[in-house]
Amino acid sequence: MNGSPMDTLQQLIHERMRELNLSYSEVARRCGLPRSTAHHLATHPRSGRLPSPGTLEKLAVGLNLPLQVVRAAAASAAGLMLDSQTLDDPEIEILVASIARLNAADRRHVAALVRSLLADMEAVPGAQG
Repeated sequence: MNGSPMDTLQQLIHERMRELNLSYSEVARRCGLPRSTAHHLATHPRSGRLPSPGTLEKLAVGLNLPLQVVRAAAASAAGLMLDSQTLDDPEIEILVASIARLNAADRRHVAALVRSLLADMEAVPGAQG
């Protein structure tokens, strides 16, 4: 590590490594991830980037933690706030968490796009996302 304070995801990984007495190699094996990925997640700050949903799922399984706990830690580490409501779709969580980072004009564009997509779905019988 570079001496800077650990972010929330790093803290979570290190706590579980201590609790389960795991090395980076063991974390990687349990998660089904390359050792370099496990090490990177545990030692490098997120700086606004979230690991992929698949990586978060593997991390949750390998660390024997609920997926929601790992997602929340990753979002917090990336500077995002998740809605307290539990969502089952990681793409929705990322979208919701990311909206707050947009400026007002970009949020209006996103809102207009969503309204347009919803209107298109309603216009086509039986269409669902």
